[in-house]
Amino acid sequence: MRLLPPSILLPLSLLLLLPLASAIKFDLAASSSPRQKCIWNYALSDSLVVITVNNVPLSSGPRGEQRLDIEVVDGSQHNNVYLSKKNIKGETRLAINTHSHADLGVCFKNHGSNSKPNQSPITTIDLDVDIGADAVDYNAIANQESLSGLETEMRKLESVAGEIMNEMEYLKKRESRMRDTNLSTNSRVQNFAWLTLMALITLGVWQIFHLRSFFKRKYLID
Repeated sequence: MRLLPPSILLPLSLLLLLPLASAIKFDLAASSSPRQKCIWNYALSDSLVVITVNNVPLSSGPRGEQRLDIEVVDGSQHNNVYLSKKNIKGETRLAINTHSHADLGVCFKNHGSNSKPNQSPITTIDLDVDIGADAVDYNAIANQESLSGLETEMRKLESVAGEIMNEMEYLKKRESRMRDTNLSTNSRVQNFAWLTLMALITLGVWQIFHLRSFFKRKYLID
């Protein structure tokens, strides 16, 4: 296995101390025509995303009949829908692979009816979204390939380094596209400015000859 130089290992080790997973807990009220609530995270293309959802009806409030639906979409121009699952209960674990660089949305709808006037059933949702290297089960890999603890950490560091390189490459391509767009826009603005200047000069010359001809017809000038 190829080892990374120390100059890269240190910042990558610091990155591993950061929370790479996105975890959130919130309450969602049920309704006969529920509005969709989405939690968004950015993900690169061809990334493994593991979504863990645990929903529990709120014990201190109205419970009633509820049906929690989940849908995973992205914000790209293709509007990809990765999965849609209805009536999830308890702990649910889902895994997808992204198709493009875009924001990834985990969306929920809580269907239900009011059990009491002016009160809606409520469910508490625990959501964990693991993206990329953080979604990989390195313990399973270590057991399968008989890796030591250090080798497992190195494998994780290598995956994180690969993600960083992919993101840098994506940012480089995006910067190149933006630069090309800026150059094209600048060229079009310059061409429009020259065209406007030529039109003004032409109009000015035409006005001079037209007024000269008019004054000659009125015998105001020779």
